[in-house]
Amino acid sequence: MTDAKTAPVLIDPTTKYPGPPFDTPKQSAPGTVHKLQPPADHGETSYEGHGRLKGRRALVTGGDSGIGRAAAIAFAREGAHVVITYLPSEEEDAREVIQLIEKEGVTAKGIPGDLKDEGFCRSLVKQASEVMGGLDILANVAGKQTHQKSIEDITTEQFDATFKTNVYAMFWLCKAALEVMPAGGTIINTASIQSYDPSAILLDYASTKAAIVAFTKALAGQVAERGIRVNAVAPGPVWTALQPSGGQPMDKLKDFGSHVPLKRPGQPVECAPVYVFFASDASSYVTGETYGVTGGNPLP
Repeated sequence: MTDAKTAPVLIDPTTKYPGPPFDTPKQSAPGTVHKLQPPADHGETSYEGHGRLKGRRALVTGGDSGIGRAAAIAFAREGAHVVITYLPSEEEDAREVIQLIEKEGVTAKGIPGDLKDEGFCRSLVKQASEVMGGLDILANVAGKQTHQKSIEDITTEQFDATFKTNVYAMFWLCKAALEVMPAGGTIINTASIQSYDPSAILLDYASTKAAIVAFTKALAGQVAERGIRVNAVAPGPVWTALQPSGGQPMDKLKDFGSHVPLKRPGQPVECAPVYVFFASDASSYVTGETYGVTGGNPLP
């Protein structure tokens, strides 16, 4: 019989974090973590590391907020050196992440720039490798999402910007990273439940996420013989600044996450352990896979 004093402390996943209804203010893109109500948990105080990435060297795109912020914090808590990239307008949020990384006693650097620019992507990989003395983890997390009711409302400029941010940048960064990444290195892309179950209002975004799944599988097959693994994380509804800054209609945010079995949106920190798993040797026999963090809506 289990002693009550030693019984495990269990946490109900349906109530671990806030659920709808929500009343967060609208933001202009790209958004900031500081205007989210309720605040998102990126692991600032909640993520505990266990040394699983000691001495590793990681580049994380979109590391200022959302899932990228959570992944960067987790990598550092696990002992990795971390370089993040972000848009210049996101400097304040990025500086907070850099300070959190520095507290872990590892190398930390932020490099602002526009991932839609091929030259910047190539320069980013070069700079990150120089700062950390190499590169063996690439986490492509940054993304652009803008809802539109109809295809007639999607301009060529929006379509182009979404694909360049979500797909072209991934291609450019992977290509540059593979020039310096050694055997044992890992690439982690960010897909979405939208890859498989697209929302009508996210036509261009969902299309990019489907492309990411196919890209991940194909690239994994190419580089397996080089000892490099490529996988993807596919989040469902996650509470990030992306949502109220154009990612979703404001009227839909009131019930955001209510349609999944767990009846709430995920928090960025709940995605972080999957990025750590794919980055670490714990997943040494896993490549070409897409792991869903969806609140219970299964991937096909």
